[in-house]
Amino acid sequence: MALHLLFIAATLSIAAVAPAVFWGGLVVAMLASVIFLVICHPTIFCTAWVLIAGMSLEMALADFVGPEAFQPAIAGIKALQIGLALICALRWGARIDPLNPAFCFIVMGAVGLVHGLAPGLTPADSLRSIVGSVAPFVFGLVRLPPFWAARMIRVIPWCAVAAVLGGALLAAAHLRPLFIQSGGWRLAGLGHPAFLANVCLPAVYASLLCHYRDGGLGSLALIVANMTILLLTGARAPFLYGALLIALALLCVTAPGLPFRRRLPLLLIAALIAPILVFVSGSLTELRLFGLLNADLGHLSGRDMLWPVFEAAARDSPWFGWGVGAGNAIIPPGDPVARVLHTWAAHNEYLRIEVEGGQVGRGLLLVGFAAWVWRRSRPLAASDRGIVRLIFIALSAQCITDNVLISTPACVLFTLIAAIFASPPGLPDSRETA
Repeated sequence: MALHLLFIAATLSIAAVAPAVFWGGLVVAMLASVIFLVICHPTIFCTAWVLIAGMSLEMALADFVGPEAFQPAIAGIKALQIGLALICALRWGARIDPLNPAFCFIVMGAVGLVHGLAPGLTPADSLRSIVGSVAPFVFGLVRLPPFWAARMIRVIPWCAVAAVLGGALLAAAHLRPLFIQSGGWRLAGLGHPAFLANVCLPAVYASLLCHYRDGGLGSLALIVANMTILLLTGARAPFLYGALLIALALLCVTAPGLPFRRRLPLLLIAALIAPILVFVSGSLTELRLFGLLNADLGHLSGRDMLWPVFEAAARDSPWFGWGVGAGNAIIPPGDPVARVLHTWAAHNEYLRIEVEGGQVGRGLLLVGFAAWVWRRSRPLAASDRGIVRLIFIALSAQCITDNVLISTPACVLFTLIAAIFASPPGLPDSRETA
């Protein structure tokens, strides 16, 4: 008892005599405690992180705090991912993965710094963009154990559901709308409909993978739930890619636990639902996706205004581009196009990469992605291998119309990819062990 009292007295004395030292030491001790907990339980913290990343909280923070909170929130999500990957590597070991796309972005960034950057893009801005471009892929550089992979594959299907539930709570409290009006009503969740849609896709992929592994009703229900959310976001291309991937997987991907006789009813149900949705679309035109079935599809995202600007910038430096990060500098935030469309992103990853890395950088990234998925998927079980390759085919198509490689939803997608690559044949144990 006396020792406890002496310790308390000494602590209070330090706080009174040297408060700066006391509070600084307290902060350091708390950070050290958190890092120690993460080292002891990395899977738990990775689970929490991927759920947070999937909720696109940067949008809600920007609404509550102001636009100045948007970029720092994204940087925080990616910094946490890098930090967690480093701790996982410390715990389980690093992986030599020379085909990882992270290295393609690093090479593009180095070439851009030597070759010259876009006007208005500083070396510090480009370095930050390089780090942000690398972040989604960092778990691919870790020797991830099977239980970590199994946990991520089980958790990611809940990301979009959690975002919608969180958005519903804010809407019930009249703090933030759950749906927004943008060419029709669109489900936003805690973020933006486009971000929510790009979180739904990895959620659908993970649910499909789980269904192939266990054939259970729970994973099937999550596929239906995430496809419903995806439909309500009004995102045309993601919904189409999700539906086509499910159909192709059920037709072509085989698994001992899910023979064709069990997949056929699902295909028949999907084939029945599609014409029903088209039939009722005329009475549901308030929802954006149904409204588009009865309207001119055109360039609803303003791509006819965005793409010419990026194409002109790419022509000015065709071989090596303008450096990683140039995609955010081609159209300044105050430009009339940005003010009208509320975006200055290319909405075309091939075009953005051409602006940032030129033909050489884009070719390097395309070859790198193809080699990476082919090499890393070869040891997988047949069903996992078939699904992950379909995922990359869908991703290559989606890159034509969306920003899908370096956003926070991309952090969720490539965490799923790292988990699939870390999965051995069979069903890994999801319980964390020493």
